[in-house]
Amino acid sequence: MGDGPGYARLVDLGPPISYLVLAKGTPVYSSDSECVGHVVHVLAAEDEDVFDGIVIDDRLGPGGHRFVDADQIAEIHTGGVLLTLDRARAAELPEPSPSPAVMREDPADSGRGSLGEKLKRAWDYLSGNY
Repeated sequence: MGDGPGYARLVDLGPPISYLVLAKGTPVYSSDSECVGHVVHVLAAEDEDVFDGIVIDDRLGPGGHRFVDADQIAEIHTGGVLLTLDRARAAELPEPSPSPAVMREDPADSGRGSLGEKLKRAWDYLSGNY
């Protein structure tokens, strides 16, 4: 695992995998070893083979959805996703929304879509408008 998040050193999460085969329900771990949710949906621009991020459920009941940008994901394995964020930062992840505000406008990201566009795709998926 090298210099990545420490959790993988404590628990074997299995081999690394592509976002293309990441399964719904896979646990998501913060960089400080806490389970912060489970994968609900993988967001990708399939036509362009671009990984946008994931939507996770951070509660046991319905409605605890959060958007995790691809840049906030350190590693993807068969047994879990490791974030670059600690538990406190993961708790601040945005909820997908129908008309998200652009939280960061970076010209370098223009080829992958803005965070607002990614959040809108997440909301569209969760609400069945895809």
